[in-house]
Amino acid sequence: MRPLRTIIIDDEWLIRSELSSMLSAYPSVEIIGEAANVPDAARLIDNCRPDLVFLDIHLSGRSGLDLLTVPEKRFKLVFISAHDQYLKQSIRYEPVDFLLKPISKEKLKAAVKKALNS
Repeated sequence: MRPLRTIIIDDEWLIRSELSSMLSAYPSVEIIGEAANVPDAARLIDNCRPDLVFLDIHLSGRSGLDLLTVPEKRFKLVFISAHDQYLKQSIRYEPVDFLLKPISKEKLKAAVKKALNS
């Protein structure tokens, strides 16, 4: 089975870097891109057609949910956020998981397992 082609979308460089580093431990996950804002993320998703997206909900002045307004989402989704108040709102997008920052290795492992099995 080929690895899940994965994109990380977060406006904090340190979070993207840390998550990318943590995901490098999983041969079943291939990071194919990163974005810090909604316009760049939309282009990246359109151009790369990922299998899995780690998406921060609160991006500099915009919502990561703006990326999910397309009628057909063609990727698995893991929300990442420092704000648990978004949990209820995120459920309608049928995410694989919702990870609160800071992201623990154990929770990330569970999210990757869910993504691989969904």
